[in-house]
Amino acid sequence: MRVQRSQLSDGVSISMHSAESIDFQFKMAHKKKLNIAMIGHGFIARAHSNAFHQVGRFFPIAYDLNLSVVCGRNRPKLEEMASQWGWQEVATDWQEVVNRHDIQAVDIAVPNALHAPMAMAAAQAGKIVLCEKPLAMSLEEAEKMAEAATRVPSLVWFNYRRVPAVAFAKRLIEEGRLGEIFHYRAWYLNQSGNNPSKAAGWRYKRSEAGSGAIGDLLSHALDLALHLNGEISELCATTHTFAPGRDVDDATMLMVRFANGSVGTLEASRYGVGCRNRNAFEINGSKGMIRFDLEDMNRLEFFDATQAPNLQASRNLLVTGPDHPYAENFWKPGHEIGYEHTFIATLGDFLQALEHGERFCPDFDDGVAVQRILDAVERSAQASAWVKIEDPE
Repeated sequence: MRVQRSQLSDGVSISMHSAESIDFQFKMAHKKKLNIAMIGHGFIARAHSNAFHQVGRFFPIAYDLNLSVVCGRNRPKLEEMASQWGWQEVATDWQEVVNRHDIQAVDIAVPNALHAPMAMAAAQAGKIVLCEKPLAMSLEEAEKMAEAATRVPSLVWFNYRRVPAVAFAKRLIEEGRLGEIFHYRAWYLNQSGNNPSKAAGWRYKRSEAGSGAIGDLLSHALDLALHLNGEISELCATTHTFAPGRDVDDATMLMVRFANGSVGTLEASRYGVGCRNRNAFEINGSKGMIRFDLEDMNRLEFFDATQAPNLQASRNLLVTGPDHPYAENFWKPGHEIGYEHTFIATLGDFLQALEHGERFCPDFDDGVAVQRILDAVERSAQASAWVKIEDPE
C-alpha cells in the first residue's frame, strides 16, 4: 500500500499518517489538563476508570484527563488497580488527597456511608465532584452535599440516562409521540440477594449502605422515572426482607402519582431470580407505548397508536443509528454498544457541559430529588400509608 504524503511549509515531506499524528499532538498540547483523584477500587471504580480512559476517543472534549491518584484502604488492591487501569499514584488518606492543590476533580466510588464526608470536603476544597449513586444515606445528608457543591460542577453517576435507547425514549416523549401519559411502570430486578457470597458485602449492611434494594436499585429506576415522566407528587410503598437477621430491605414495591396526572408502579428486588440486571420500564400514553429492558439495552419497543388499527403493532427498534442518540459518538449503525458506554457517554456530556459553563444533569440537585423520593418510600413503608412528596423550600 502506498502512503500518501503531505508537504510542510519548510519543504519537508511527511506521510499523511504523520500529519494526522502531528495534528493530534497539537490538539492535545492545547487541551486543559484535568488531574483526577478517584476514591475507591471496586467494581464501579473500574467502570469509572474505563470511562476516563475512553471518553476522549469518542467525544470531542477540551480536557486532557490525567489519572493522578487512586485512593483506598487496601494498599495491595490499590497497587493492582493502579497497575491495571493506569493510575499514576496510590494513596490511603482520602482527606489528604482531596486537599491536594494539583487535583482538580474527585471521583467518589465508595460505600454510601462515605459519600457525604468525601463529597463535602472535596467541594469545600473547590474540586469538581463526581459521586456514585445514591447520593447519600439520608435526605438531610444529600441536601447538605448539594449545598456544599453549589459553587462547583457536580455529577451523580445515574448512567442509565445515557443508554441510547433511553435517550431516544426521552426524545419520543418530548416530541409528543406518546401523547398524554397514563401509566409509568418500572422494575429493577436482580438475584444477588439469593447468593450468600454476594450478600455478605457492604451493600447488605445498613451502617454502610443506608438501605438495601431501595438505594441500590430503586434509585436508578426513580431517576429514570423523574427524567422521563416528571415529578412524583405522592406514593405508597411497602418493603420486605427475605433473609433472616438482615437489617436492610431485600425488595420494595410502590404505587405513585405523577404531577402530570399519570399513575405508576415501581418495583425493586434483589430476589428477582432469573433476572441478572433487569432495569426496565414501560410507558403507556394516548398515542403510543414504549418499553425498555437493560438486558436488551440496544433495543426499544415502540407502539404507535395513531396508525390505522389494521397496522398497529409493536416495533422492536435497534437504537444504534442512524439518527439515534450517541450514534455519531460510537460505532456505525447496527453495531451494538455495551454497559461501559453508558459511563463514557455520561462523562462525555459532563465534560462538554463543563467546557461551556452549562449545568449538567444529573448533578447533586438531581441526586437530592431522587433522595427525597427514597426518603418518602421508607416513611410510607413504615407508616403503611400514602405519603405526599414535599416541595423543596
